[in-house]
Formats: sequence, structure tokens, C-alpha cells
Amino acid sequence: MDLSQQPWFADTEWLAVPDLVEKTGMSVSRVRRLFDEHALVGTRLGGPLRTPAVFLDDEGQPRGDLRGTITVLADNGFTDDEALDWIMSDDDSLGTSPIEALRAGRKAEVRRIAQGLL
Repeated sequence: MDLSQQPWFADTEWLAVPDLVEKTGMSVSRVRRLFDEHALVGTRLGGPLRTPAVFLDDEGQPRGDLRGTITVLADNGFTDDEALDWIMSDDDSLGTSPIEALRAGRKAEVRRIAQGLL
């Protein structure tokens, strides 16, 4: 999957691991563990591992409502790039992208839809 061809890609602010270390105040190893633990999902498209800035909350920490959604997608066999694309792309049943729905407090609805994806 070539994420750079997706409509949302060009307008996305991306954060590499050093950026995440600076914004979160966490160590490099802790930031990398966030990806391993499905608290964040990212891509290596075009170089180093990076994730959308919108995946951090207003305090610069990984969004708490994102972890379970990423886990559901991984359990359904989604690759990281596929999960990233689903979270960032507009979804007809939500009327917006899953990340925007999560930011609006619609976690249960997003997870229900994610669980139905196979």
C-alpha cells in the first residue's frame, strides 16, 4: 500500500521518533515501545518511522483512545500501513475519519466499526 497516494497524506503533519521524544518528554526506547504496544501506529514510507501529529493529545501525549482501536485493527489482520490508512481516511458510516471521530469522543462507535472490518 502506498500511503502517499491517499488523499489525507499530503495534509498530514508527521512526527518522527526524535520529534516524539521532544513532544512527549519520553526516552527514545519508551517512544519505540509505544509503537510495539499499539499506543501509536506509524509508517516508514519515505524514511524513518513516523506517525501523524494528530495522534497526540493537547498535552503532547499519545491519545488514550487510539490504543484500543489500533489493537482491534491489528487483531483483524491489518498491517500498520492499513491501520494508519483506515484511521486517517474518511469513513461513510462515521461521516468523518476515525481519528476525527475519536477526537470528538466517539470511541465506542469507532471501535464497533473497526471490529466489523475483516
